[in-house]
Amino acid sequence: MRVTRSDFMELSSIYHRPESEFAYLYDQEHIHLRLRSKRGDLSKVRVVFQDPFLTEQEETELTLVVETSIFDFWQAQVTVPHRRLMYYFVLEDSQGQTMAYGDDGFHEMGADQDLNFDSFFRLPYLHESERAKVPEWVKSTVWYQIFPERFKNGRPELSPEQTQPWDAKIRPTSEDFFGGDLEGIIQELDYLADLGITGLYLCPIFEAPTNHKYDTIDYLSVDPHFGDKETFKRLVQGCHARGIRVMLDAVFNHIGAHSKQWQDVRERGAASPYTDWFHIHKFPVVDPLTPKDIHRAQGLSYEMFAFEGRMPKLNTQNPEVQRYLLDIASYWIREFDIDGWRLDVANEIDHDFWRAFAQQVRSIKPDLYILGEIWHNSQPWLAGDQFDAVMNYLGTTQTTRYFLEHRGSAQKLVDAVLSQQMLYRRQHNEVMFNLLDSHDTWRILSLAKGNKDRVKAALAFNFLQLGSPCLYYGTEYGLDGDHDPGCRKVMPWDPAQQDQDMYAFVKALIALRHRYNDWIIQGQIDYEALDNGVKISLTHQGTRLVAYFNHEGSVKFDQPAKLCLANGYQDSCLGPDGLIIYEEEI
Repeated sequence: MRVTRSDFMELSSIYHRPESEFAYLYDQEHIHLRLRSKRGDLSKVRVVFQDPFLTEQEETELTLVVETSIFDFWQAQVTVPHRRLMYYFVLEDSQGQTMAYGDDGFHEMGADQDLNFDSFFRLPYLHESERAKVPEWVKSTVWYQIFPERFKNGRPELSPEQTQPWDAKIRPTSEDFFGGDLEGIIQELDYLADLGITGLYLCPIFEAPTNHKYDTIDYLSVDPHFGDKETFKRLVQGCHARGIRVMLDAVFNHIGAHSKQWQDVRERGAASPYTDWFHIHKFPVVDPLTPKDIHRAQGLSYEMFAFEGRMPKLNTQNPEVQRYLLDIASYWIREFDIDGWRLDVANEIDHDFWRAFAQQVRSIKPDLYILGEIWHNSQPWLAGDQFDAVMNYLGTTQTTRYFLEHRGSAQKLVDAVLSQQMLYRRQHNEVMFNLLDSHDTWRILSLAKGNKDRVKAALAFNFLQLGSPCLYYGTEYGLDGDHDPGCRKVMPWDPAQQDQDMYAFVKALIALRHRYNDWIIQGQIDYEALDNGVKISLTHQGTRLVAYFNHEGSVKFDQPAKLCLANGYQDSCLGPDGLIIYEEEI
């Protein structure tokens, strides 16, 4: 009998979907099955499963893995020898009443609890080729993002004319140059290794007229103000010798207006062989008057990035454009052995191109890290056939809002973190790119209005999450900066401009992450919203790491005898105001 209503369960909250983040192949042997229900509505969930061509059934209980203010999420891991699965769930409430849930809805449980085969959810065949495979090395990587023009000037003779003096107190303009280059990064590789960095993310290094290089002229050339290909090769080799991976920034949504392709369109109009490389509405192509023109969206002659006339949008559905960009992506892997591609404005490019991109680069280097720049829910890109992860701006927003701006509640923060874990397959969560700021955002010290303790708490919270944490250059020395271009100040190499206390904290935090990385990947992470803060418990093999965060700067701790000193910064415990981390035996 099919049930249309229930007096004891909130059936409208029950959710499951096969071949999604609710049912997927985790590794070669195990399937993860998830189910969502109303918070506190169910006391037990079982899954009954079998091979569709065999009669023997098995069952196992699901574990309550996530509790938000609204929903509970349950999960089980099952082994399927023949890669085929049919299953249904048995739901039980606190009164012991049960309901079966299958592909055709809900069924009352009678004496015979077996459902008709038509009622089962099905995974017809789980192909290894469709399993999301992420690079193992990313799980233990601590990233460091560098805006190359602002990190260090290693070869002043390469600097553009009218280069500004190297002073971290100067708020740059959009047009300023300071002379940072690849040689400057090479000179500080020992510094990065000593800090504990194991992954280097470089903003674009290709030839472009601006300081940010997101308006590419030539994807196959290093910008001459940064150096040359031999210098970049030495940079990659130097990183690899120190155990540091290298990720480049691919700007494939658009190209620079000074590129030969766009210049040919400007000169030859409809007769140019590159007309279909772009999204052109009419000829001649005319740049918008100004990016700030309130009527800039009216009557545009071509598509561009964010109404920036110097960044015409590429037509990635054109086979010639696809080949051009895929050859570029392949070139830097084959010739320079890079380890990852960060994909700029990834959400504005068609999925077919990204599928082709992933297939191409993985055929050259199977463990290459593919990272998309997406600021919102990224489920369409995280199904195993496109990206490994995205820049976790969803997590960034919730963390910075709570810790740095003191907006929102602890419960809202916990709900956001836990809900996001259920958005994606476990594989993608394990290599998520967790950042607090970047070249596109306010720096965290400025968001916190100069409050260092808030910054330290936010950093510690970020470094204890599942995923791969990233540090934006200069954060370790307390570099500040508001919106772009204020967030792109030069690295403060002058000791007088360095916050050594912040450096000591960040270095200890990175060491803590390395020490407990396996716990984060293999153990259990629990979150608790407190009246005046948040508690994280990380449990692994009979030991627990406990972290307390609070807004007021004081917390009533369960075991004060085990607390670390407030300014000790040992590699197993940190303790500025409002943050205490310690380890205990269970």
